[in-house]
Amino acid sequence: MKKRILLIDDEARVRASLKAVLEPAYETIQAADAQEGLELFRKEAPHLVLLDVILPGTDGLSVLQTIRAEDRTAPVIMLTGTKSVKTAVDAMKFGAADYLSKPFDVEELRIIVDRALKDQELQREVKQLRAQVVRRYAFHNLIGKSPSMQDIYTKIEQVADSRTTVFISGESGTGKELVAKALHYNSSRRERPFIALNCAALPETLIESELFGHEKGSFTDATARRVGQFELANTGTLFLDEIGDLSAMTQAKLLRVLQEREFTRVGGVQSIKVDVRIVTATNKNLEELVRKGQFREDLYYRINVIALYLPPLRERGEDVPLLAKHFLAKRIEEENRPPQEFSKDAIDLLSRYPWPGNVREMENIIEQAFIWSKGSDIITPEHLPTILKNDTRWDGSGYPYGLQEDGIPQLARIVSLAQAFDHLTAELPGRSPLSIDDACQHMRAHAGTHFEPKLTELFTRVIQECKACLPAMATATTPAD
Repeated sequence: MKKRILLIDDEARVRASLKAVLEPAYETIQAADAQEGLELFRKEAPHLVLLDVILPGTDGLSVLQTIRAEDRTAPVIMLTGTKSVKTAVDAMKFGAADYLSKPFDVEELRIIVDRALKDQELQREVKQLRAQVVRRYAFHNLIGKSPSMQDIYTKIEQVADSRTTVFISGESGTGKELVAKALHYNSSRRERPFIALNCAALPETLIESELFGHEKGSFTDATARRVGQFELANTGTLFLDEIGDLSAMTQAKLLRVLQEREFTRVGGVQSIKVDVRIVTATNKNLEELVRKGQFREDLYYRINVIALYLPPLRERGEDVPLLAKHFLAKRIEEENRPPQEFSKDAIDLLSRYPWPGNVREMENIIEQAFIWSKGSDIITPEHLPTILKNDTRWDGSGYPYGLQEDGIPQLARIVSLAQAFDHLTAELPGRSPLSIDDACQHMRAHAGTHFEPKLTELFTRVIQECKACLPAMATATTPAD
């Protein structure tokens, strides 16, 4: 469809000349005064307006202001027979896309019109893309119905529209950057930049320049001034992933930026003020690093204003089917393939797997299944990787080797506990075959230092159960026997 251009000029010969130049590439509509021009603008919704500065009854600048008040997307190009700098400045100040003097050059007119329409199309595409990004990272689009994830959604909604620093912790692959983006795109900063930086991916010699930028000649390869991530994220959000990997020197400089909201480029002397919301993340235990003197305590308290913990996928088994179906639907849409679904056996197999790589691993595995199942409307266990079928460490209940709450005879349960001890202590320093009594003592001494908190809870519960079952233990033997 041809783009529509509205010509508003009181001289008929000028309108005829404009029409002759612009058609047939564009469709033109004409008005001889301001009132007629505004009526056509409201009725026809043109893509672009060519507007004379001097019109009978009113001036073109007043018409420009009215058009801009009603529609900020349609570009307006001003036409004038006088070469007044003040008029041109006023026109641009009121929102004109460009300015053209009469008599106009035909090629110049075509170039200006074409450029204005291309800029309009680009702005429209950017607006659409931004809207898509906002919809994609809306907190309600995060996948999960487990209580822990529902709590995360609630907290995101509460803190998103503030400049408060947020600290996200959790294992690799749990979706920390996704949560950081949800915080940004659900805030008033959604139209501003979101800059992500992996602190562990850069060597110590480059991290400071990456964060703060550098001046020309500040070091050997600094052949030009470079803007850092803090400047790029100004008025937006800066996401610092793997912040636990920063060196002591960089930690000190980051602390100053967070306190003063200003910094100096490497090799520079001028302080630069920024308005940046900081979101940090790590898969390390920062409290432990603080105790060991490997992470600054003052920086830890500065970034840990609002803390969000993302649980590993194995702790929210009810979310596995939802995530699997989500990733499958995503790939189907991307490849424009017919609908597919998982068989019950496939879902059961996915639910039993412990997901050491968390959500990232699941997305990769679903992509594999999507590829191997081409031509089939059902994804079965045969389409899933063999690692899911051979890993028998977990049964999907949250406990290894079938340690469900009910339904297992007491003696068999004790043997299962012994198997769990034997498996989970196999790589402990100084490991030797353990009896149940030895295992209880060993776990009591080392669970807090060698295992994750969730497993520590399991070991504590197991020890309590073993102590309650001492009569049966006297007749039970471990697999090591």
